[in-house]
Amino acid sequence: MSADPGTVRPGGRTARVRAAVLRAAGDVLVEEGFDRLDLADVARRAEVGKTTVYRRWGSVTGLVADLLADMAETSSPREETGAVLTDLLANAGLVQRTLADVRQGALFRAVIAAAACDARTAQALRRFYEVRVAEWAPCVEQGVTRGELPVGTDAGAVVRAVSAPLYYEWLTAGVVPDNPAAERAARAAHAAAVAGVYVRTP
Repeated sequence: MSADPGTVRPGGRTARVRAAVLRAAGDVLVEEGFDRLDLADVARRAEVGKTTVYRRWGSVTGLVADLLADMAETSSPREETGAVLTDLLANAGLVQRTLADVRQGALFRAVIAAAACDARTAQALRRFYEVRVAEWAPCVEQGVTRGELPVGTDAGAVVRAVSAPLYYEWLTAGVVPDNPAAERAARAAHAAAVAGVYVRTP
């Protein structure tokens, strides 16, 4: 059974080709948006043969899905500080820096816009966030083990609660989150978790 386009993780020259193509695809998304993403143009920018790009990724959505997979793989790993609050503050800081970054912020905005009208991109975006939430969930789970949070706390819900207000303002009001906004989001999620708001009900 063959893998979906762009999902095989290559090495050597193939890895260099993948990196160049994904970089070029990100450039197009940042500069021109999803509607202008074209495999032939990406191949030209990456200085790779069109046949290689079409054979490996097959479609624009296949390329975007692989770009998101790469972003999930290369995102900064979670920080473990030994306390839930400071772990959540670290998570909020990472989200803030990502959205405030000129390239990363524009790239996420383009992909989120594309996901609103393209099912495969939406699926790839959901997968990206599943990976990132799973990366940080152990911080909350360890907090439960240490007795900082109630037993039964939904770790994924707490992690999502940290980034939700930052994304909301960024997407709906065009406000790039700053450090105080990130701290407020983390402290609010932590306070709610301590109060048992995110305890799973049977």
